[in-house]
Amino acid sequence: MALQRYSTRDEFGNLLPTEQVQPLWPAPTVDRPLAASMTLPGSKSLTNRELVLSAIADGPSTLRRPLHSRDTQLMVHALRALGTDIVEVPNSGEFGPDLLVTPGELTGGRPIDCGLAGTLMRFLPPLAALALGPVEFDGDPGARRRPMRTMIAALRALGVDVSDDGRGALPFGLWGTGAVAGGELEIDASSSSQFVSGLLLSAARFDRGLTLRHSGERLPSLPHIAMTIACLAARGVDVDSPEPGTWIVQPGPIAAIDVNIEPDLSNAAPFLLAAIVAGGTVAIEDWPETTTQVGAELATLLPRFGATVRHENGALVVDGGIGIRGGARIPGIDIDLSAAGELAPAIIAITALADSPSRISGIGHLRGHETDRLAALTAEITALGGDVTETDDGLIVDPRALHGGVWRSYEDHRMATAGAILGLAVPGIEIDDIGTTAKTLPQFPELWSGMTRAIEAR
Repeated sequence: MALQRYSTRDEFGNLLPTEQVQPLWPAPTVDRPLAASMTLPGSKSLTNRELVLSAIADGPSTLRRPLHSRDTQLMVHALRALGTDIVEVPNSGEFGPDLLVTPGELTGGRPIDCGLAGTLMRFLPPLAALALGPVEFDGDPGARRRPMRTMIAALRALGVDVSDDGRGALPFGLWGTGAVAGGELEIDASSSSQFVSGLLLSAARFDRGLTLRHSGERLPSLPHIAMTIACLAARGVDVDSPEPGTWIVQPGPIAAIDVNIEPDLSNAAPFLLAAIVAGGTVAIEDWPETTTQVGAELATLLPRFGATVRHENGALVVDGGIGIRGGARIPGIDIDLSAAGELAPAIIAITALADSPSRISGIGHLRGHETDRLAALTAEITALGGDVTETDDGLIVDPRALHGGVWRSYEDHRMATAGAILGLAVPGIEIDDIGTTAKTLPQFPELWSGMTRAIEAR
């Protein structure tokens, strides 16, 4: 078996200092319909938001069933470095302990490793500005390519001393004075809604609160801002939005509460799409009745590919019928995914198996994620025999017969899982760095292999 070029990773996806390389991961292919039911770990988006809020709350908070992954591990380490006490509390779950978070006096002086976590590099700087002393931010080489100019400019406009040598990106440092004045602020968050969320999360701790206005023509991933506002509301912080693109947070306390973290519905996308490729059913247990997670859009998206979706005994069940592997022909789609960009790699993967072209728009901002996802998807699907064309804000996928080959992940967890989806129908796909899925779902290889073994009896 060929070997890939990356060093070995630990259970959380961190590259280890070793000359060893790990083997390519053969994506499982199935020849019979699935009959899988599974539980997924907690939401990364919710876990990292609640960690930040717990660190600046007015007392201890317990996060139940949080995600334990590279992104959340880095957030825990960062908050501890700033003076927050975070203790693991055993529970009866299968995905790791609860977290008891006790706020402490925020102090600088220790560097923050952002890894490739957008939530960390966008959520932590406003909180770090409330600390006393210097705080340096850096991350993986890929993180230095991710947009940060908006946050750096925002902090400066709020009176925070920030040094980035003009890069507008990692690495950069700030000097916290223990307080942020707050007040009026205008930003262009066109490249990421995380800039809005990052500022809103800490705004109640600013002396004058925050009136935040978005000046750009577009704002992607609006559901993530709604998630941030809901998390704040649960802690007694009201966010007033008198008009689209404007948010007002008054100064005040952030309540300490105990929070049950929902399963990560975006991480459910590859598993639910598997039912359409392989046929049969896949159920995700503990699917919330109401949620702000963008993964909830799957319930309305997947029927567009011919699937039947139902809620049953607390689970979301997707029935793909005979599936693409069984001869089903699925239609291409024309869809704007600006509100659900993190679902795009999985959706684009399945459009490569459709029987007519698809146009996916509203996702130009994905060029600034863990990798340039539009370029990466174009390159990898094309390398397997597909036909993909980039547009200004998305991709056009014209399905072709695909063949096996190495699928490069670009150290991007959603690229790796997109390759796994295609592997269900295309024999011989090998993923070069399946360990990168530890960014948000360390158990992905085991869960995926278990799902493919859960097949309908004949």
